[in-house]
Amino acid sequence: MKHRIKKGRKLNRSLDHRRALLRNLFTSLIMNGKLTTTLAKAKELKSFSDRNISRAKEANLSRRRKFFSLVGKKEVAQKLLDETLTDLKDRNFGFTRIIKLGRRLSDGAERARVELIGEKNEDKNS
Repeated sequence: MKHRIKKGRKLNRSLDHRRALLRNLFTSLIMNGKLTTTLAKAKELKSFSDRNISRAKEANLSRRRKFFSLVGKKEVAQKLLDETLTDLKDRNFGFTRIIKLGRRLSDGAERARVELIGEKNEDKNS
């Protein structure tokens, strides 16, 4: 019997610190379209962002307000809801991709790039 099954990675942080970290990474991902971080953070961010983007696609009033409170910045939420979701409207899941970049020289941590999948971002990468 498994007691207290935990979801996600702890990332050596407290619950509040982990939530703030994921929100900040998600905000940066929306604003820039791509983000370079460690592999563990990238995997956790992928599940967090895919879940929240799919919720934002429904876009009724309560979902919009919930999303505004999650992101915290009106500009970021407007950008996702108005610009980015138009590129992702045909997709049901898999809104982000992870590309492994190798190890960091300073401490040997695995690095990865997280990208939003969409027409605009794919044109920039080509």
